[in-house]
Amino acid sequence: MALSSLIFWGIIIALVAILALNVVPSTLEYYKVLKDTKAAVSKVGPEATVADVRKAFDNFANIDSLDFKAEQLDITKENGRIIASCAYERRIPLFANVSLVIHYKGSSAE
Repeated sequence: MALSSLIFWGIIIALVAILALNVVPSTLEYYKVLKDTKAAVSKVGPEATVADVRKAFDNFANIDSLDFKAEQLDITKENGRIIASCAYERRIPLFANVSLVIHYKGSSAE
């Protein structure tokens, strides 16, 4: 293996590692938000109010130390079931003026 190809692949591997180190925390946060959303909906009964669902979500979010707030949840009732959904985006700065934007969307009905 030539030194130039070793340097090339080293740079490629380093860039992929940097990208992964920036994306993984955001993805883990999304799965925690989704888990807490489902837990909050299952904790409250079908006759619960929007405020009850938001309070239950805030309790779970405080335990998981999430930046996501209950006000960002879209809470509806369909066929007697409470459905809480979230849709948001995270902008991850990579370098200079280049950023990665990830759109997250989830629901307690999934």
